[in-house]
Amino acid sequence: MKNDEETLDPGDWSLSRDLAHQMVDDAVQHIADVRDRPVWTEMPDAVRAHFKTPAPGAPTPLGDVYDDLRKNMLPYSMGNIHPRFWGWYMGSGNFTGALGDFLAAVDGSNLGGGNTAAAMIDTQVVDWFKELMGFPANASGTLTSGGSMANLVAHTIVRNAKAGVDVRAEGIAAMPQPLRFYASDQVHSCHQKALETLGLGAKALCEVATDDHFRMDIPALERAIAADRAAGIKPACVIATAGSTNTGALDDLRAIAAICAREDIWFHVDGCIGAFVRIAPKNAALVDGIDLADSIALDPHKWLHTPFEAGCVLVRDAQRHFETFEMHGEYLQLQTRGLIAGKFLADYGFELSRGFKALKIWMSLKENGFEKLGRLIDQNIAQAQYLETLVRADPRLELVAPVDLNIVCFRFVDGITDEAALKALNTEIMLQVQEAGIAVPSDTTVSGKHCLRVAINNHRTRNDDLDLFLSEVLRIANGLVDSYRG
Repeated sequence: MKNDEETLDPGDWSLSRDLAHQMVDDAVQHIADVRDRPVWTEMPDAVRAHFKTPAPGAPTPLGDVYDDLRKNMLPYSMGNIHPRFWGWYMGSGNFTGALGDFLAAVDGSNLGGGNTAAAMIDTQVVDWFKELMGFPANASGTLTSGGSMANLVAHTIVRNAKAGVDVRAEGIAAMPQPLRFYASDQVHSCHQKALETLGLGAKALCEVATDDHFRMDIPALERAIAADRAAGIKPACVIATAGSTNTGALDDLRAIAAICAREDIWFHVDGCIGAFVRIAPKNAALVDGIDLADSIALDPHKWLHTPFEAGCVLVRDAQRHFETFEMHGEYLQLQTRGLIAGKFLADYGFELSRGFKALKIWMSLKENGFEKLGRLIDQNIAQAQYLETLVRADPRLELVAPVDLNIVCFRFVDGITDEAALKALNTEIMLQVQEAGIAVPSDTTVSGKHCLRVAINNHRTRNDDLDLFLSEVLRIANGLVDSYRG
Protein backbone atom coordinates (compact mmCIF):
# COMPACT_ATOMS: atom_id res chain seq x y z
CA MET A 1 0.00 0.00 0.00
CA LYS A 2 1.39 3.41 -1.02
CA ASN A 3 2.13 5.86 1.79
CA ASP A 4 1.41 9.45 0.73
CA GLU A 5 2.58 10.98 4.00
CA GLU A 6 5.54 13.35 3.68
CA THR A 7 8.55 14.34 5.78
CA LEU A 8 11.36 16.88 5.61
CA ASP A 9 13.98 14.17 6.08
CA PRO A 10 16.06 13.55 2.94
CA GLY A 11 15.19 10.64 0.71
CA ASP A 12 18.87 9.69 0.51
CA TRP A 13 20.84 10.27 3.69
CA SER A 14 24.15 9.43 1.98
CA LEU A 15 23.78 12.41 -0.37
CA SER A 16 22.97 14.68 2.55
CA ARG A 17 25.97 13.35 4.44
CA ASP A 18 28.29 14.07 1.52
CA LEU A 19 26.95 17.60 1.15
CA ALA A 20 27.26 18.22 4.90
CA HIS A 21 30.89 17.09 4.76
CA GLN A 22 31.47 19.53 1.88
CA MET A 23 29.90 22.35 3.91
CA VAL A 24 32.22 21.63 6.85
CA ASP A 25 35.26 21.50 4.58
CA ASP A 26 34.27 24.81 3.00
CA ALA A 27 33.59 26.35 6.41
CA VAL A 28 37.02 25.40 7.69
CA GLN A 29 38.62 26.90 4.58
CA HIS A 30 36.46 30.03 4.87
CA ILE A 31 37.83 30.73 8.35
CA ALA A 32 41.38 29.55 7.62
CA ASP A 33 41.63 31.94 4.65
CA VAL A 34 39.88 34.89 6.29
CA ARG A 35 43.04 37.03 6.44
CA ASP A 36 43.47 36.74 2.67
CA ARG A 37 40.08 38.25 1.86
CA PRO A 38 38.83 41.84 2.01
CA VAL A 39 37.22 42.62 5.34
CA TRP A 40 34.02 43.74 3.60
CA THR A 41 32.82 43.80 -0.01
CA GLU A 42 29.93 45.81 -1.42
CA MET A 43 27.18 43.67 -2.95
CA PRO A 44 26.65 44.09 -6.70
CA ASP A 45 23.20 45.09 -7.88
CA ALA A 46 22.67 41.59 -9.26
CA VAL A 47 23.10 40.08 -5.80
CA ARG A 48 20.68 42.56 -4.26
CA ALA A 49 18.16 41.71 -6.96
CA HIS A 50 18.65 38.00 -6.32
CA PHE A 51 17.42 38.43 -2.75
CA LYS A 52 14.22 40.11 -3.89
CA THR A 53 12.80 37.13 -5.78
CA PRO A 54 9.37 35.70 -4.80
CA ALA A 55 8.96 32.93 -2.25
CA PRO A 56 9.71 29.49 -3.75
CA GLY A 57 6.74 27.21 -4.25
CA ALA A 58 8.52 24.23 -5.73
CA PRO A 59 11.52 22.43 -4.18
CA THR A 60 15.17 23.06 -5.12
CA PRO A 61 17.88 20.44 -4.62
CA LEU A 62 19.88 21.22 -1.48
CA GLY A 63 23.12 21.23 -3.43
CA ASP A 64 21.76 24.04 -5.60
CA VAL A 65 20.62 25.94 -2.50
CA TYR A 66 24.11 25.66 -1.06
CA ASP A 67 25.71 26.80 -4.32
CA ASP A 68 23.42 29.83 -4.19
CA LEU A 69 24.72 30.73 -0.72
CA ARG A 70 28.36 30.22 -1.70
CA LYS A 71 27.89 32.62 -4.58
CA ASN A 72 25.57 35.22 -3.11
CA MET A 73 25.98 35.19 0.67
CA LEU A 74 29.45 34.17 1.85
CA PRO A 75 31.39 36.80 -0.15
CA TYR A 76 29.21 39.62 1.21
CA SER A 77 29.08 39.05 4.95
CA MET A 78 29.60 41.71 7.61
CA GLY A 79 33.23 40.64 7.95
CA ASN A 80 33.36 40.66 11.73
CA ILE A 81 35.32 37.38 11.82
CA HIS A 82 38.16 39.16 9.96
CA PRO A 83 41.20 40.21 12.03
CA ARG A 84 40.86 43.83 10.88
CA PHE A 85 37.20 44.24 11.80
CA TRP A 86 36.99 46.75 14.67
CA GLY A 87 33.67 48.45 13.95
CA TRP A 88 31.03 49.14 16.58
CA TYR A 89 31.51 46.28 19.05
CA MET A 90 31.19 42.92 17.34
CA GLY A 91 32.35 39.48 18.36
CA SER A 92 34.70 37.62 16.01
CA GLY A 93 33.23 34.17 16.72
CA ASN A 94 35.12 30.89 16.85
CA PHE A 95 34.86 27.64 14.93
CA THR A 96 34.11 25.49 17.97
CA GLY A 97 31.17 27.74 18.77
CA ALA A 98 29.91 27.32 15.22
CA LEU A 99 30.02 23.55 15.67
CA GLY A 100 28.11 24.03 18.91
CA ASP A 101 25.37 25.88 17.06
CA PHE A 102 25.15 23.04 14.55
CA LEU A 103 24.93 20.39 17.26
CA ALA A 104 22.37 22.46 19.17
CA ALA A 105 20.21 22.59 16.06
CA VAL A 106 20.62 18.85 15.54
CA ASP A 107 19.59 18.23 19.15
CA GLY A 108 16.63 20.54 18.57
CA SER A 109 15.77 21.09 22.24
CA ASN A 110 13.54 23.96 23.28
CA LEU A 111 15.29 25.47 26.28
CA GLY A 112 12.12 26.85 27.83
CA GLY A 113 12.69 24.08 30.31
CA GLY A 114 12.55 20.39 30.79
CA ASN A 115 14.36 17.47 32.35
CA THR A 116 17.05 17.29 29.66
CA ALA A 117 20.84 17.41 29.36
CA ALA A 118 20.48 20.56 27.25
CA ALA A 119 18.77 22.32 30.18
CA MET A 120 21.56 21.15 32.48
CA ILE A 121 24.17 22.64 30.12
CA ASP A 122 22.24 25.92 30.02
CA THR A 123 22.17 26.01 33.83
CA GLN A 124 25.85 25.08 34.07
CA VAL A 125 26.88 27.94 31.77
CA VAL A 126 24.99 30.41 33.96
CA ASP A 127 26.65 28.85 37.03
CA TRP A 128 30.07 29.28 35.42
CA PHE A 129 29.34 32.95 34.77
CA LYS A 130 28.27 33.42 38.38
CA GLU A 131 31.59 31.88 39.44
CA LEU A 132 33.62 34.07 37.07
CA MET A 133 31.84 37.25 38.23
CA GLY A 134 32.19 36.41 41.94
CA PHE A 135 28.46 35.91 42.49
CA PRO A 136 27.24 33.45 45.14
CA ALA A 137 26.18 29.97 44.06
CA ASN A 138 22.57 30.64 45.12
CA ALA A 139 22.28 33.65 42.81
CA SER A 140 20.21 33.43 39.65
CA GLY A 141 20.62 34.18 35.97
CA THR A 142 19.47 33.44 32.48
CA LEU A 143 20.88 33.41 28.98
CA THR A 144 19.46 35.96 26.56
CA SER A 145 19.85 36.99 22.94
CA GLY A 146 22.30 39.74 23.88
CA GLY A 147 23.00 42.70 26.11
CA SER A 148 19.88 44.67 25.26
CA MET A 149 17.65 41.80 26.39
CA ALA A 150 19.86 41.11 29.41
CA ASN A 151 19.47 44.71 30.55
CA LEU A 152 15.72 44.63 29.89
CA VAL A 153 15.38 41.52 32.08
CA ALA A 154 17.32 43.24 34.87
CA HIS A 155 15.32 46.46 34.69
CA THR A 156 12.06 44.52 34.80
CA ILE A 157 13.17 42.91 38.05
CA VAL A 158 14.16 46.31 39.43
CA ARG A 159 10.85 47.90 38.45
CA ASN A 160 8.87 45.15 40.16
CA ALA A 161 11.10 45.18 43.26
CA LYS A 162 10.94 48.97 43.70
CA ALA A 163 7.40 49.68 42.48
CA GLY A 164 5.83 49.87 45.93
CA VAL A 165 2.87 47.77 44.71
CA ASP A 166 2.34 44.39 43.10
CA VAL A 167 3.03 45.80 39.67
CA ARG A 168 2.33 42.49 37.94
CA ALA A 169 -1.22 42.57 39.25
CA GLU A 170 -1.89 46.32 39.40
CA GLY A 171 0.27 47.75 36.62
CA ILE A 172 2.50 50.81 36.65
CA ALA A 173 -0.47 53.18 37.03
CA ALA A 174 -0.82 51.99 40.64
CA MET A 175 2.73 52.91 41.61
CA PRO A 176 2.72 55.52 44.41
CA GLN A 177 5.91 57.23 43.15
CA PRO A 178 7.72 57.52 39.86
CA LEU A 179 10.99 55.59 39.73
CA ARG A 180 14.37 56.92 38.72
CA PHE A 181 17.26 55.01 37.17
CA TYR A 182 20.70 56.68 37.10
CA ALA A 183 23.49 56.14 34.59
CA SER A 184 26.37 58.11 33.14
CA ASP A 185 25.83 60.27 30.08
CA GLN A 186 27.76 57.56 28.20
CA VAL A 187 25.11 54.91 28.88
CA HIS A 188 24.05 52.60 26.04
CA SER A 189 20.78 53.51 24.33
CA CYS A 190 19.26 50.10 25.17
CA HIS A 191 18.62 51.31 28.73
CA GLN A 192 16.32 54.12 27.62
CA LYS A 193 14.59 51.71 25.27
CA ALA A 194 14.11 49.26 28.16
CA LEU A 195 12.57 51.89 30.43
CA GLU A 196 10.26 53.03 27.65
CA THR A 197 9.24 49.42 27.03
CA LEU A 198 8.51 48.94 30.73
CA GLY A 199 6.14 51.90 30.71
CA LEU A 200 8.39 54.06 32.89
CA GLY A 201 9.28 56.45 30.09
CA ALA A 202 12.52 58.02 28.94
CA LYS A 203 12.34 60.55 31.79
CA ALA A 204 12.87 57.71 34.26
CA LEU A 205 16.52 57.68 33.16
CA CYS A 206 18.73 60.35 34.71
CA GLU A 207 21.99 60.73 32.80
CA VAL A 208 24.71 61.83 35.21
CA ALA A 209 27.65 63.96 34.08
CA THR A 210 31.05 62.33 33.58
CA ASP A 211 34.66 63.28 34.26
CA ASP A 212 37.55 63.71 31.83
CA HIS A 213 37.74 59.91 31.40
CA PHE A 214 33.96 59.69 30.77
CA ARG A 215 33.34 57.95 34.12
CA MET A 216 30.23 58.75 36.10
CA ASP A 217 30.83 61.73 38.38
CA ILE A 218 30.18 60.37 41.88
CA PRO A 219 29.29 63.68 43.62
CA ALA A 220 26.94 64.48 40.72
CA LEU A 221 25.25 61.10 41.23
CA GLU A 222 24.76 61.79 44.93
CA ARG A 223 23.28 65.21 44.19
CA ALA A 224 20.86 63.74 41.66
CA ILE A 225 19.67 61.10 44.14
CA ALA A 226 19.14 63.70 46.86
CA ALA A 227 17.25 66.04 44.52
CA ASP A 228 14.92 63.25 43.38
CA ARG A 229 14.14 62.16 46.93
CA ALA A 230 13.26 65.76 47.80
CA ALA A 231 11.00 65.96 44.75
CA GLY A 232 9.08 62.79 45.67
CA ILE A 233 10.77 60.59 43.05
CA LYS A 234 12.00 57.18 44.22
CA PRO A 235 15.63 56.34 43.36
CA ALA A 236 15.41 52.76 42.12
CA CYS A 237 18.62 51.75 40.37
CA VAL A 238 22.09 52.96 39.48
CA ILE A 239 23.35 51.53 36.19
CA ALA A 240 27.14 51.43 36.31
CA THR A 241 28.93 51.01 33.01
CA ALA A 242 31.84 48.59 32.86
CA GLY A 243 33.11 49.62 29.45
CA SER A 244 31.10 52.28 27.63
CA THR A 245 30.32 51.78 23.97
CA ASN A 246 31.74 55.10 22.87
CA THR A 247 35.16 55.04 24.50
CA GLY A 248 35.39 52.00 26.79
CA ALA A 249 35.03 54.10 29.95
CA LEU A 250 34.76 52.22 33.25
CA ASP A 251 32.72 53.66 36.11
CA ASP A 252 33.98 53.40 39.70
CA LEU A 253 32.05 50.27 40.65
CA ARG A 254 33.08 50.20 44.31
CA ALA A 255 32.07 53.81 44.91
CA ILE A 256 28.71 53.25 43.22
CA ALA A 257 28.15 50.03 45.18
CA ALA A 258 28.69 51.93 48.44
CA ILE A 259 26.16 54.59 47.48
CA CYS A 260 23.58 51.99 46.49
CA ALA A 261 24.03 50.10 49.76
CA ARG A 262 23.66 53.30 51.79
CA GLU A 263 20.64 54.58 49.84
CA ASP A 264 18.83 51.22 49.39
CA ILE A 265 19.14 51.43 45.60
CA TRP A 266 19.55 48.50 43.23
CA PHE A 267 23.11 48.29 41.84
CA HIS A 268 23.13 47.10 38.22
CA VAL A 269 26.27 46.79 36.09
CA ASP A 270 26.07 46.95 32.33
CA GLY A 271 29.09 44.76 31.69
CA CYS A 272 28.29 43.87 28.10
CA ILE A 273 31.64 45.26 26.98
CA GLY A 274 33.93 44.96 29.99
CA ALA A 275 32.57 42.52 32.58
CA PHE A 276 34.74 39.65 31.38
CA VAL A 277 37.84 41.76 32.04
CA ARG A 278 37.46 40.18 35.48
CA ILE A 279 39.06 37.00 34.05
CA ALA A 280 41.98 38.90 32.43
CA PRO A 281 45.05 38.41 34.65
CA LYS A 282 46.69 41.79 33.89
CA ASN A 283 43.59 43.97 33.85
CA ALA A 284 41.06 42.40 36.25
CA ALA A 285 41.38 45.37 38.62
CA LEU A 286 39.67 47.59 36.04
CA VAL A 287 36.32 46.07 37.06
CA ASP A 288 37.01 45.81 40.77
CA GLY A 289 33.69 45.78 42.64
CA ILE A 290 31.62 44.10 39.94
CA ASP A 291 31.02 41.22 42.37
CA LEU A 292 29.05 43.63 44.58
CA ALA A 293 26.34 44.20 41.99
CA ASP A 294 22.72 43.17 42.42
CA SER A 295 22.64 42.29 38.73
CA ILE A 296 25.07 42.19 35.81
CA ALA A 297 24.44 42.14 32.06
CA LEU A 298 27.03 40.14 30.09
CA ASP A 299 27.67 39.57 26.39
CA PRO A 300 29.54 36.29 25.69
CA HIS A 301 29.30 37.08 21.97
CA LYS A 302 31.72 39.94 22.52
CA TRP A 303 34.86 39.16 24.54
CA LEU A 304 34.24 35.42 24.88
CA HIS A 305 34.00 35.25 21.07
CA THR A 306 30.81 33.19 21.08
CA PRO A 307 29.10 33.24 17.67
CA PHE A 308 26.05 35.47 17.64
CA GLU A 309 23.83 35.54 19.52
CA ALA A 310 24.55 35.04 23.23
CA GLY A 311 23.86 37.30 26.21
CA CYS A 312 23.35 36.71 29.92
CA VAL A 313 22.02 38.44 33.00
CA LEU A 314 23.02 37.48 36.53
CA VAL A 315 20.77 38.37 39.48
CA ARG A 316 21.86 38.14 43.10
CA ASP A 317 18.31 37.74 44.47
CA ALA A 318 17.08 34.53 42.85
CA GLN A 319 13.63 34.78 44.41
CA ARG A 320 13.07 38.29 43.04
CA HIS A 321 14.15 37.06 39.64
CA PHE A 322 11.74 34.11 39.74
CA GLU A 323 8.81 36.17 41.03
CA THR A 324 9.21 38.67 38.19
CA PHE A 325 8.71 36.18 35.38
CA GLU A 326 7.18 32.94 36.68
CA MET A 327 3.92 32.06 34.92
CA HIS A 328 2.34 28.81 33.77
CA GLY A 329 -0.79 28.10 31.81
CA GLU A 330 -2.91 25.02 32.37
CA TYR A 331 -1.13 23.42 29.43
CA LEU A 332 2.26 23.68 31.15
CA GLN A 333 2.06 22.31 34.68
CA LEU A 334 5.31 21.40 36.40
CA GLN A 335 5.81 17.88 37.72
CA THR A 336 8.23 16.23 40.12
CA ARG A 337 8.89 13.44 37.62
CA GLY A 338 9.03 13.02 33.87
CA LEU A 339 10.10 15.41 31.12
CA ILE A 340 8.73 18.59 32.70
CA ALA A 341 10.31 18.05 36.12
CA GLY A 342 12.88 20.39 37.61
CA LYS A 343 13.74 24.05 37.12
CA PHE A 344 11.78 25.69 34.30
CA LEU A 345 14.17 28.08 32.54
CA ALA A 346 11.42 30.20 30.99
CA ASP A 347 10.46 31.33 34.51
CA TYR A 348 13.48 33.67 34.43
CA GLY A 349 12.86 35.73 31.33
CA PHE A 350 10.45 36.77 28.59
CA GLU A 351 10.85 33.84 26.20
CA LEU A 352 8.98 30.57 26.52
CA SER A 353 10.62 29.23 23.36
CA ARG A 354 14.37 29.45 23.88
CA GLY A 355 17.12 28.21 21.61
CA PHE A 356 20.00 26.07 22.87
CA LYS A 357 22.54 28.92 22.75
CA ALA A 358 24.33 27.58 25.81
CA LEU A 359 26.04 24.79 23.90
CA LYS A 360 28.33 27.01 21.81
CA ILE A 361 29.42 28.83 24.98
CA TRP A 362 29.89 25.57 26.88
CA MET A 363 31.98 23.93 24.16
CA SER A 364 34.26 26.94 23.68
CA LEU A 365 34.81 27.37 27.42
CA LYS A 366 35.53 23.66 27.84
CA GLU A 367 37.97 23.64 24.92
CA ASN A 368 39.89 26.82 25.79
CA GLY A 369 39.41 27.41 29.50
CA PHE A 370 38.70 30.84 30.92
CA GLU A 371 42.40 31.48 31.61
CA LYS A 372 43.21 31.56 27.88
CA LEU A 373 40.15 33.68 27.16
CA GLY A 374 41.33 36.08 29.84
CA ARG A 375 44.78 36.31 28.22
CA LEU A 376 43.13 37.17 24.91
CA ILE A 377 41.33 40.06 26.63
CA ASP A 378 44.67 41.29 27.95
CA GLN A 379 46.07 40.94 24.44
CA ASN A 380 43.33 43.16 22.95
CA ILE A 381 43.84 45.80 25.64
CA ALA A 382 47.58 45.81 24.90
CA GLN A 383 46.83 46.17 21.18
CA ALA A 384 44.65 49.21 21.89
CA GLN A 385 47.52 50.72 23.86
CA TYR A 386 49.85 49.97 20.93
CA LEU A 387 47.53 51.79 18.52
CA GLU A 388 47.30 54.68 20.97
CA THR A 389 51.11 54.94 20.91
CA LEU A 390 51.12 55.05 17.11
CA VAL A 391 48.47 57.78 17.05
CA ARG A 392 50.25 59.91 19.65
CA ALA A 393 53.51 59.62 17.70
CA ASP A 394 52.06 61.18 14.53
CA PRO A 395 51.41 64.97 14.66
CA ARG A 396 48.82 64.67 11.87
CA LEU A 397 46.58 62.62 14.17
CA GLU A 398 44.62 63.56 17.29
CA LEU A 399 43.62 61.19 20.07
CA VAL A 400 40.07 62.21 20.99
CA ALA A 401 39.51 60.18 24.19
CA PRO A 402 41.62 58.39 26.80
CA VAL A 403 42.29 54.73 26.03
CA ASP A 404 41.17 53.10 29.26
CA LEU A 405 40.14 49.74 27.82
CA ASN A 406 40.24 48.53 24.22
CA ILE A 407 38.63 51.35 22.23
CA VAL A 408 40.74 53.97 20.44
CA CYS A 409 39.04 57.15 19.23
CA PHE A 410 41.18 59.34 16.98
CA ARG A 411 41.03 61.49 13.87
CA PHE A 412 43.19 62.92 11.13
CA VAL A 413 43.61 66.68 11.62
CA ASP A 414 46.91 67.85 10.05
CA GLY A 415 46.33 71.43 11.12
CA ILE A 416 42.65 71.66 10.14
CA THR A 417 40.55 73.35 12.84
CA ASP A 418 37.12 73.60 11.21
CA GLU A 419 34.93 70.91 12.82
CA ALA A 420 32.63 70.50 9.83
CA ALA A 421 35.62 69.94 7.53
CA LEU A 422 37.17 67.48 9.98
CA LYS A 423 33.92 65.52 10.20
CA ALA A 424 33.60 65.32 6.41
CA LEU A 425 37.27 64.39 5.96
CA ASN A 426 37.34 61.65 8.57
CA THR A 427 34.02 60.22 7.42
CA GLU A 428 35.42 59.94 3.91
CA ILE A 429 38.58 58.29 5.24
CA MET A 430 36.49 55.73 7.12
CA LEU A 431 34.31 54.97 4.10
CA GLN A 432 37.27 54.53 1.77
CA VAL A 433 39.01 52.21 4.25
CA GLN A 434 35.84 50.11 4.48
CA GLU A 435 35.12 50.12 0.75
CA ALA A 436 38.67 49.05 -0.07
CA GLY A 437 38.22 46.05 2.25
CA ILE A 438 41.30 47.09 4.24
CA ALA A 439 39.65 47.30 7.65
CA VAL A 440 36.37 48.22 9.31
CA PRO A 441 36.55 50.99 11.87
CA SER A 442 33.36 52.83 12.76
CA ASP A 443 32.86 56.46 13.70
CA THR A 444 31.44 58.36 16.64
CA THR A 445 31.37 61.81 18.23
CA VAL A 446 33.19 62.41 21.50
CA SER A 447 32.87 65.78 23.26
CA GLY A 448 31.72 67.35 20.01
CA LYS A 449 34.58 65.89 17.97
CA HIS A 450 33.71 63.48 15.19
CA CYS A 451 36.33 60.72 14.92
CA LEU A 452 37.25 57.22 13.86
CA ARG A 453 36.58 54.55 16.46
CA VAL A 454 38.55 51.30 16.65
CA ALA A 455 37.13 48.68 19.07
CA ILE A 456 39.62 45.83 19.36
CA ASN A 457 37.90 42.73 20.72
CA ASN A 458 39.04 40.32 18.03
CA HIS A 459 41.11 37.24 18.88
CA ARG A 460 42.58 37.20 15.35
CA THR A 461 43.99 40.74 15.44
CA ARG A 462 47.77 41.24 15.44
CA ASN A 463 49.85 44.38 15.86
CA ASP A 464 50.82 44.29 12.18
CA ASP A 465 47.12 44.57 11.33
CA LEU A 466 47.07 47.86 13.23
CA ASP A 467 50.24 49.00 11.44
CA LEU A 468 48.65 48.29 8.06
CA PHE A 469 45.41 50.01 9.02
CA LEU A 470 47.07 53.22 10.20
CA SER A 471 49.37 53.41 7.20
CA GLU A 472 46.32 53.11 4.92
CA VAL A 473 44.44 55.76 6.90
CA LEU A 474 47.36 58.14 6.40
CA ARG A 475 47.75 57.26 2.72
CA ILE A 476 44.07 57.93 2.03
CA ALA A 477 44.06 61.06 4.18
CA ASN A 478 47.07 62.55 2.42
CA GLY A 479 45.26 62.20 -0.90
CA LEU A 480 42.18 63.96 0.46
CA VAL A 481 43.35 66.58 2.92
CA ASP A 482 43.95 69.49 0.53
CA SER A 483 40.31 69.36 -0.55
CA TYR A 484 39.16 69.97 3.04
CA ARG A 485 41.43 72.85 4.03
CA GLY A 486 39.75 76.22 4.45
